[in-house]
Formats: sequence, C-alpha cells, structure tokens
Amino acid sequence: MHQQKRQPELVEGNLPVFVFPTELIFYAYDQSTHKQVLTLYNPYEFASKFKVLCTTPNKYVVVDAAGAVKPQCCVDIVIRHRDVQSCHYGVIDKFRLQVSKQSQRKALGRKEVVATLLPSAKEQQKEEEEKRIKEHLTGSLFFEQSFQPENRAVSSGPSLLTVFLGVVCIAALMLPTMGDVESLVPLYLHLSVNQKLVAAYILGLITMAILRT
Repeated sequence: MHQQKRQPELVEGNLPVFVFPTELIFYAYDQSTHKQVLTLYNPYEFASKFKVLCTTPNKYVVVDAAGAVKPQCCVDIVIRHRDVQSCHYGVIDKFRLQVSKQSQRKALGRKEVVATLLPSAKEQQKEEEEKRIKEHLTGSLFFEQSFQPENRAVSSGPSLLTVFLGVVCIAALMLPTMGDVESLVPLYLHLSVNQKLVAAYILGLITMAILRT
C-alpha cells in the first residue's frame, strides 16, 4: 500500500510574509503622504489572517489593523500619520505584520516595515547627496593613501614612486593640447583636455599626500 504523503507542518514564525512596500516615508510638508497603503499578499492555498502591531501606536492610525486574506489574494492596509511634529523627524518606527492560518492562533510568519517622518522630499534628496559626497571623499582618500609609504615611522619623506608620478603629471600638464597647431612638439604627444584634467587631479592628490607626510 502506498502511504499518503503528508504536507510538512508549518513551523511558527517560518512562513514567508509578502508585503509591499517594506518602508514608509511620510513628509511633514506634503499632506498627501500622511496616508500610506501597505499591500499584504497571500500566495498560499489556504486563507490566512493578519494583525498589525506598531512600536509607537500613538503616532499612527491603522485602518483594519486585523483581518483576513483569501487564498492567492491580497488586501490593502491603510496607515495614517497623526502626530506630524518636528521632534519626530528622522525617528524610525516599526510596524510588524503577523500572519497565521484562520484556524490557528500562533503566528506562522512575521514581517517588519519601517516608517520615517521627514520634513520634505528635498530633505531626503539632500541626505542622499551628502551620502554620495561622503562616499566619493572616502574613495579619494583611499586613492591618496595608496601613494603614501607603507611605514611612516621609517620614511621621512615622499616615496620615489610619488615623486615620479608627480613629475609625470607636471610634464603632462606642460605638453600642448590637441588642436594647438603652432606647437613644435609632435602630434602624438598632444594631450586632450580630459587627459590633462586627470593629470591635474592626480597631481592634486599627490600634493596632499606629500604635505601630510
């Protein structure tokens, strides 16, 4: 006799929960963003129920914080921010969605959604721009340190490689630019404007490295 295969029992907390978006951003000066919608998906073949919890429930209103989702369907959960104040700017709050079978009490899956209040969209763009600038400066500093001696305690001045690269950059800047027909230098030694910009940038890094040694 063939034994009937039993479906694996769902373990508490291991059921994947599908919700979109996973981050809510409210803008204080844009009232249209004070109301956000979370979409909870149920791709499974059984009906499920959900419950929404929040770390700071006094700041939000959750419409239908608990409910049910039919198999292979979705439901929208409306969240309103009701405490828009400057003291809450940048504070990260969390929502937790707990999902379980309709016939069970234990939560089979959990999903966290973060929520943040910002003054305006421009403020977020400013933070992203500052982050990009910081990453660029970090990369430049790493490039600069690659020209410095490995052992500063032993080396009292710039390395020969640093000096050589500096001389090469200076020579490149002194060469004529493409299109300079009056120059006596052969054409294959004429550099483009972009090449000279790169040489000037590297020379600046070398100069900073030498001054910091």
